[in-house]
Amino acid sequence: MKRAVITGATGVVGTALINELIKNDAEVLVLCREGSMRNIQIPVHPLVEVKHCSLNQLSGLKNDTGKVYDVFYHFAWDGTVGEARNDMFLQNLNVKYTLDAVEAAKRFGCGRFVGAGSQAEYGRFKGKLKPDTPTFPEIGYGIAKLCAGQMARIRSRQLEMQYNWVRILSVYGPNDGHQSLVMTALDQLLANRVPKFTRGEQMWDYLYSGDAARAFYMIGEKGSDGSTYVLGSGKARPLAEYIEEIRNIVNPMGKVDLGAIPYGEKQVMYLCADVGQLEQDIGWKAEVGFGEGIREIIRNT
Repeated sequence: MKRAVITGATGVVGTALINELIKNDAEVLVLCREGSMRNIQIPVHPLVEVKHCSLNQLSGLKNDTGKVYDVFYHFAWDGTVGEARNDMFLQNLNVKYTLDAVEAAKRFGCGRFVGAGSQAEYGRFKGKLKPDTPTFPEIGYGIAKLCAGQMARIRSRQLEMQYNWVRILSVYGPNDGHQSLVMTALDQLLANRVPKFTRGEQMWDYLYSGDAARAFYMIGEKGSDGSTYVLGSGKARPLAEYIEEIRNIVNPMGKVDLGAIPYGEKQVMYLCADVGQLEQDIGWKAEVGFGEGIREIIRNT
């Protein structure tokens, strides 16, 4: 891979992927919304070029770079948190924007389109999630992700591009949003406050962003055409254990309030990836332990 295009590059996975591409001497064209506060997260490097383009501008985006790109990574998505996840009209627009991204990928000469899906496509399932696990999404966000992935597969085939869809579970790392569980725990404990959580009985699969970025890079290089992958560490632990590990790293004498927040109506209680297909197709395995990843976030704070 010599050149790649990325949308949504200011998130936890996107910024890590830019660094992974740089490490592999690949040029990166970052498409980002002009004026976004998160644009400062984009790594500054001679191999990185920034072009302002919001999701609703993708359909009219021209390739005026004079270059041909190899892979198009699509992470950008509106309405990923809170009530916006069930804004059906907004989520429906995201399906269109994904198809706009596929069309843009073709204009930039890309031979492969790689889209970012979500565990929300499955709904609630007690067992390891596989690419062929039945999908029963329960929120608009998950429904739209599932639809976008299926339509993007067909449109990529029509445009004679290779295609992959990656259903991401829970990724943490530098540049993560402050509303995430990991960052909430870190921010509160570093400020000597007592963070509040549910009882933390959920079995959860956390993956460090550097490992996630390496997976996306390898999929862009040699993913099996048309395949959907489930991206996680492949191991699940109770959320309470993760929270306690964060506490022990930041301040062993600190306190956390487990049980202060009730579970949501449709709380997912088990989340774990079956990464066998990733291992088989591209030889990928998670390498960074949870504690090591937490220390890396603190070093970058």
